[in-house]
Amino acid sequence: IGKEKFHKSQHWGYCNNVAMLVAEDKPGIGGEPLPGQKLKPKYSVFPEGMGSDAPAWVAFDKQVLSFDAYFEEEVPDKSQELYRIRHCKIYFYLEDDTIQVIEPQVKNSGITQGTIVRRHRIPLPPPHDDQFYTIDHFNINIEVILYARRYKIVDCDQFTKNFLRKMGVRLNTPTDRPDDPYTKERQKILDSMKPLRPYERIDTLKQFLEHDGHVLRFFCVWDDSESMFHDPRELVLHYYLSDDTIDIKEITPVNSGRDAVPLFLRRDKLPKYAPTGLYQPGTITSRTVLNVFGKLVGNRGHYILDNRKTGAVNPEFYRDSDLKIGAVINVWGRKITLCDCDEFTKEYYRTKYGIKDFTPVSYKAPPPPKPEKTFPPYTGFGSEEDSLCSCMGLLPKPPQKDFKKFMEKDRSGKESNILRFLAKLITDSPIDKDRKFIISYFLSDDTISVFEHIQRNTGILGGKFLERGRIKKPGQELFKSEPSEYFKAQDLFVGARVCFHGHNFLLVDADEYTFNYMEKHANEFSVADIGVILTKLKHIAEPRSREIRQVFAATDPEHTKVIEYDPFRNLIVSITDGAFSEHEILTIGRYYGVRDEYEMDLHFLLAVAHEQLKKNSFENFEQLSAVLMYNDREKCGVLPHDLCWTICKSFKLPLADDDLQALLTMFEDDHKQVDYKKFVNGLNWRENQIPAFQTIKVPLKNEDDGSRQPPSLPMKGIKYLPFLDDLFGKEE
Repeated sequence: IGKEKFHKSQHWGYCNNVAMLVAEDKPGIGGEPLPGQKLKPKYSVFPEGMGSDAPAWVAFDKQVLSFDAYFEEEVPDKSQELYRIRHCKIYFYLEDDTIQVIEPQVKNSGITQGTIVRRHRIPLPPPHDDQFYTIDHFNINIEVILYARRYKIVDCDQFTKNFLRKMGVRLNTPTDRPDDPYTKERQKILDSMKPLRPYERIDTLKQFLEHDGHVLRFFCVWDDSESMFHDPRELVLHYYLSDDTIDIKEITPVNSGRDAVPLFLRRDKLPKYAPTGLYQPGTITSRTVLNVFGKLVGNRGHYILDNRKTGAVNPEFYRDSDLKIGAVINVWGRKITLCDCDEFTKEYYRTKYGIKDFTPVSYKAPPPPKPEKTFPPYTGFGSEEDSLCSCMGLLPKPPQKDFKKFMEKDRSGKESNILRFLAKLITDSPIDKDRKFIISYFLSDDTISVFEHIQRNTGILGGKFLERGRIKKPGQELFKSEPSEYFKAQDLFVGARVCFHGHNFLLVDADEYTFNYMEKHANEFSVADIGVILTKLKHIAEPRSREIRQVFAATDPEHTKVIEYDPFRNLIVSITDGAFSEHEILTIGRYYGVRDEYEMDLHFLLAVAHEQLKKNSFENFEQLSAVLMYNDREKCGVLPHDLCWTICKSFKLPLADDDLQALLTMFEDDHKQVDYKKFVNGLNWRENQIPAFQTIKVPLKNEDDGSRQPPSLPMKGIKYLPFLDDLFGKEE
């Protein structure tokens, strides 16, 4: 047979005068069949249709024909069955004519099921095993042989039917799929059997999956009137929606004398008991069983499920519909009132039951007023704050400082946060009248220090006059319960009279930083708030507005619109009759004043700077210039004053802060931009020698530039016309 098949499928041929064995289906030149030769298609042939001429593996990608089939399998080693009907699915992949056979898994079949034939091209049965199955070999109600196993195709899906009809295949009539006799017999036996043990399906999985973790919480009260003290007991009830169980916890007040227990009621379903009494344990069950033998067979019994529920007790349990605010529930004989609930519970009842009224039930008496805490008077030992901390608890702690205020008001760069005032003693002694003091107020911790200016040939040793610390205001009782009052920053201003430990001081002046700080924080210092001062002055002087205008005009006979500060001060004092402090008058003068031009000796400043640079051998001018040029992104040759200050400080220039500030100011333009090239060239003591004498005038910015910055004193004069317009309005 093998030789016949070999000779039938192949023969000898010649190629380039060389004899070789060629196949029978080898075409001729150009792929045309030879005379009398019939070529067998290797793949499925599809009719030409509308659209592109794409290959099958592109046109039919992921398209599969599905057939329902079965095959019979002999069972020789089992007497209960002689054969077995096994159902399967045959998949034909259109893209490459591959076939796959899969058997669906059946529970408790005992057979290895799944993929019977893996996906690949399957050859036809002999004697045509040199060819493969194509789409033309499939139809309904036919048999196909795959590797000697006969499959009966009974039906296919709708897509397969439509595809085969388009291919021109006439579909056969579908047939019924036979049942397996052994499986059918086993099903009859199972249907006829009844369980001999309690077997009743109670499905709570759906409720658990939908409401797992969802808990309703109610705040309850139990009026335990039968107890010794008749006190209400506060409880928290939890209703678990996943299984309709309830647990209750008690809120034990502090120092109540009761034992703290984990649960008042453990989690379980809570029944609504009848007044006849409680049921015995084991009476309430989800199933009912019967002992069919009783005590006939020894002491053993045989139990089956009681379908009639003989003697079953069906109590009612509390559900979510029974719980609402104001309801009274029976918890094992205890009447508990539901008084309030949380937001989740309110939203649950609002959504499911449409309840909108959740007014809580008041069950607590209003708390008694908290007794005012009184402290014993100060003993005189230590500071008042330290003594007060010993009254706060059994373990005294050191007094806490205002760390936030310290971080905000501590020295930072050019901001010292220190207010300095010039003061004199209020005394009749001719020796003490000429003594000058510097009072420094530290904003970071509200402390004050006093230094006395050293004057020669006075016989008084100057220097530190008062150690830095907080100073109490005079006139307070020493041994008292209330904390003492200390001097604040608002108590210090020009013209104020203060008493430090029995020494009376008059504040006569302040430095420029103090004036600027108080005017910048005018909401904290009313004496530096120009709006408050004008409002206060308007109430006093508005009835005499015309007379005041005439007085100011008479003070300026040349009509320069500017008067000196001293006449201006005298006029304000006369108008207010001494109601204004010196600081308030200074604030008005600084706001409406005209700054005077002053001369600054650039030669002297550069000489001092060169001397300091030479002593410290500072010659790193090229790198300083390079860093300044690098920060000049726009290449305009100028930089802000603060940026130049920061860069110079990073190079650790051996110059005092005041000298450096003055030098940077000398090279500023009208926009406070420093010409850094001229600045570095002026500092370069190697290349640029200072001329013998060079003095320039640097005018400060006046009020006409629109900056509205209050000028510093002494000043050239006061512009009284804008002052009168702001005070009384513009005159018609």
